[in-house]
Order: sequence, then C-alpha cells, then structure tokens
Amino acid sequence: MGEYRVKVTLDRDGSLSLSGLPFHAGDVVEVTVQSCSPKRMDPQRYPLHGTPITFVNPTDPVAEEDWALHL
Repeated sequence: MGEYRVKVTLDRDGSLSLSGLPFHAGDVVEVTVQSCSPKRMDPQRYPLHGTPITFVNPTDPVAEEDWALHL
C-alpha cells in the first residue's frame, strides 16, 4: 500500500497513538511526524513586509538620458 495520512492531536504528555490503520500486523511502516501549525514568517527575513508602497509619477520615463546618442 502507498501513503496513508492521518491527523491526530498529541496527548498532554506529548504522546500519540494511532489506531485503525490500513496495515496488517507484522508490516514494516515508516512514521514521519510533521506539525500542522501555520508557519510564522520571520520578520527579520522580510523587513519591508506590510510596508505601504507609493509610486511617484509611475508613467514618467526612466533613464531617458541613457537613450541619447553619444557621438
């Protein structure tokens, strides 16, 4: 059988128990535990996150002098 996923809540002592799995006694299985909590964004990684952006004259040409012919 392929992958089987189930979400459980840890007990107060940090333990968990799984029952009703679609495997037979003696089957070898691999268990991976992953948190389902939403990941929090590191404020140091994105220091400008949430900062308002203002565009001043957004349609004005940029670097117009770079297009001039240099003879």
